[in-house]
Amino acid sequence: MTDGELGAAGTGRSRGCRVVVMPDSFGGTLDAAAAAAAIGAGWQTGRPHDTVVLAPQSDGGPGFVEVLAASLGGEHRNLTVEGPLGDPVGASWLRRDATAYVEAAQACGLPLLPEPPDPHSAWSASTAGVGELISAAVAAGCRRIVVGLGGSATTDGGRGAAARLGGLAAARRLLRDVDLVAATDVDNPLLGPGGAAAVFGPQKGADAATVARLEERLAGWADHLEATAGHDLRDEPGAGAAGGLGAFLLACGGRRTSGAQLVAAETHRRDQIAAADLVITGEGRLDAQTLCGKLVAVVAEEAAAAAVPVLVLVGQTLLTAADSAAVGEVHSLVHHAGSLAAAMTDAGPQLTGLAARLAARWAGPGGVALGE
Repeated sequence: MTDGELGAAGTGRSRGCRVVVMPDSFGGTLDAAAAAAAIGAGWQTGRPHDTVVLAPQSDGGPGFVEVLAASLGGEHRNLTVEGPLGDPVGASWLRRDATAYVEAAQACGLPLLPEPPDPHSAWSASTAGVGELISAAVAAGCRRIVVGLGGSATTDGGRGAAARLGGLAAARRLLRDVDLVAATDVDNPLLGPGGAAAVFGPQKGADAATVARLEERLAGWADHLEATAGHDLRDEPGAGAAGGLGAFLLACGGRRTSGAQLVAAETHRRDQIAAADLVITGEGRLDAQTLCGKLVAVVAEEAAAAAVPVLVLVGQTLLTAADSAAVGEVHSLVHHAGSLAAAMTDAGPQLTGLAARLAARWAGPGGVALGE
C-alpha cells in the first residue's frame, strides 16, 4: 500500500473521531500515563479534530496502583519497605473502602535494582517488601487485598514475602479471613519449561546455570507450599507470576485473576472501548508472553468484540507478522526511530512522532489499514 493510496482514502478526516489511548507501561522508559500522553499528543498533531481520551492501563505490573487510583480514587498509603536486594525503597498501596490494592513491582520491580540484572541479582532478589505491603494492608483492616503481579526482579517463589509475614503457616492464618486476589499479567505455571525460572529468569539476569538453580529451589519450595496448603498448586495458572509470588499467594488461600481483566472491570474499560472509533494500545516489547494474558492482547480482544479497530504501538516486536495479527496492526518505535538505542533513549518524543505519522495517514473508521 502506498502513501498516495492512503491519502486518497482519507475520507474519514472530514469528521472528528473518538480515539481512546490505553497503553501499558513501556518497559523501563515510560510509565503508562507518560506513554498515553505521548501517543495522545502525537495523534492530536496529526488529527487535530479528533477527540483523544487518555486511559492508561495496567495488567498488574508497574503502574497498577496509579491506574486504579486515577479511576477509583481512594487513599494512598505510603511506607518504606525492603527492596529486591535489601535496600529500603518507597512504596505505596491504595485503600478504597475495605479493599487494598498492592503493586508488587513497587517493592521488588526490576527498575529498583541498582545495576542491570545479572545472575547474582536473579538469585538474590527477594519479595520481602511485598510481604510488608500486605502486612500493612491487613493491619489497616482491609478485608480484600488485590496484589498486582508483574515486572518483578524476583524468582523466590514468594519466600521473602512469607518470611516477612512470619512464615507460611503464619501468613495463612493472617490471611484466612481476607479475600486475597492475585492479579497476574501471565498465566504461567510455577515449574517446568513454561515456568517462572525458565521463561522469566533470563529476563531477570539469570544465565543457564542460574535458571537451573532457581528451578531446583522453586521445586523444593513448591513441595513446602503444597504440603502446608494441602493441595497441588505448582501447575495452577498464574503460579509462576512475579517469579512464583503467585504460588505463595495461592498457597495462602488466594485466587488468581487476570490483572488486565480486573482493571477492565474496575475502570469500566469495555464501555470506553465501545464508545470509541479507534483504540490505541501498546507496551515496551511485543513477544510471545503478550499473547498469554498481557494487557495488549486483552485490550485487542475487547476491541474486536466491540468491532472497534485497534492500533498497537510498541517499543519493539519479537513476533512474526502472522502472530502479531492476533493483536491488531502493530507499529514499532525501533522501526520508526531506526534503532533500538534511539527508541530507548528518546522514547517519549519518538512515540509522539510515530503517533503523529500514523494519525496523518489514518483513513478513519471503515477506511483502509495503515500498513508501514
